[in-house]
Amino acid sequence: MVRTRLYRNGELEREGFPIAEVSDHIEDPSATVWFDLLAPSPEKLEVISEELGLHPLAVEDVLHPHQRPKLDVYDSHLFLTLYAVRLGENPSELHLTEVSVFVTKNALVTVRSNDSCDIDQLVARWDASPAMSRHGVAFLLHGLLDYIVDGHFDVAQALDDRVEALEDTLFTERPGNGRVMQREMFDLRRTTVRFRRVVVPMRDVVSSLMRRDLVVVESDMAPYYQDVYDHVLRVSDWTESLRELVGNVYETHLNLQGYRMNDIMKKVTSWAAIIAVPTLITGFYGQNVPFPGFSKLSGFLVSSVLIVVVSSILYVVFRKRDWI
Repeated sequence: MVRTRLYRNGELEREGFPIAEVSDHIEDPSATVWFDLLAPSPEKLEVISEELGLHPLAVEDVLHPHQRPKLDVYDSHLFLTLYAVRLGENPSELHLTEVSVFVTKNALVTVRSNDSCDIDQLVARWDASPAMSRHGVAFLLHGLLDYIVDGHFDVAQALDDRVEALEDTLFTERPGNGRVMQREMFDLRRTTVRFRRVVVPMRDVVSSLMRRDLVVVESDMAPYYQDVYDHVLRVSDWTESLRELVGNVYETHLNLQGYRMNDIMKKVTSWAAIIAVPTLITGFYGQNVPFPGFSKLSGFLVSSVLIVVVSSILYVVFRKRDWI
């Protein structure tokens, strides 16, 4: 699947044209071309590489996924690796879309690893600011970065809400199944670590783009890139604090488990001490008081049934209170 757009003199002129026409349009300095590829084949990438003069190392990075977010500078173009992030319903579901970006003087090429990244939202963001399209590639690249960083914000907010929910659960009277909570905390901690790996390197990517020697960001677009950079810093700091919060929640959970265990032991020990007193006295004096069914089969059956029933009731009560 391929999507294409052609801007000329700041106006959207065409979209949906074949990639074979790209090389003709980029020869015009007044034209700006964008096209998007979804998991392209090596053969298709090779054709595009020849038309745009892309560096073989950059193309190789596209073909070998799971790259670190980065910015590589080549003679004729820039190459960026970014990650669009979306959080699933479970704490362990973090959907990553690797987005490889080629930036030339008047062309922007995006290559997505999967369709989890909604490209329609990016296009809608560009269309919402038609007056800015006169800045060409700098405008398109800013819209892409802003869309991805906003997605990082949404994920950070969702993770923060889940951490708060765990904190509230910790101090309930009956926290429920401890193993389920431990599993949820482990999944949340692993998700936070994965999220941090794609968020923190974005600081270097955006700050490097703003370097004057790259001549990518015009003076008019500099405040917009600075705004994106500020958002990246906020998300990075937020992610660092989230990792610490999850660790604190886990440690608090362990401490509360020890406290509850001590509380349970105090209760059980108290009842055992109360029961031990009459057991000690009757055992010391060898008391054996006759009861209904004494020395009869019926008495043996009744006592056996009582032992099983009372023991079962205690087991159910202790299990319900998560004591055993």
